[in-house]
Amino acid sequence: MSDPGNNAGQTDRSLGQLVATATAEMSALVHDEIALAKAEVRQDVRRGITGSAVIIIAGVLVLFSIPVLSFAAAYGIHHLGPGLGWSFLIVWGVFILLAVLLALFAVAKLKKVRPPEKSIASAKQTAAVLQGVKPHPRPAVPAGTRRPAVSGSTLTGTGTEKAPVQDKPSGVARSSA
Repeated sequence: MSDPGNNAGQTDRSLGQLVATATAEMSALVHDEIALAKAEVRQDVRRGITGSAVIIIAGVLVLFSIPVLSFAAAYGIHHLGPGLGWSFLIVWGVFILLAVLLALFAVAKLKKVRPPEKSIASAKQTAAVLQGVKPHPRPAVPAGTRRPAVSGSTLTGTGTEKAPVQDKPSGVARSSA
């Protein structure tokens, strides 16, 4: 969780404080991982949209420009000397070549789209850390006994309150990682 040296003046914390701290840290971790995933996905979506838009533009060019530009270009080439049939064939070949070049550009853009690798690695690391965490066992309370009332409580003397369980620093093994 956190090192007691980071909390000046507090060496013993109650179970509730530990749970609140752990919950806050887990919540922050989850929010940070979600933000990272959103940023990576947003970047890949932009690349995908760019590639898709170029493919759509290529398709629109092929569909709408063929009838209009083909006639104009073919008659322009025909005036240079070749027959009308050859003129239309030359224009068709130019438009197909342009569409192929645009499609190749779009495919190159779409190949750059990748899964959110940093988010996946971070989530796997978090899962690995959380699998090794074990909760601290509660001390056994014999049946029929009551825990002492918390001093300063408004319910002192009613017998319904429970004392908070505190971790003892000497019994907790800390890792250096």
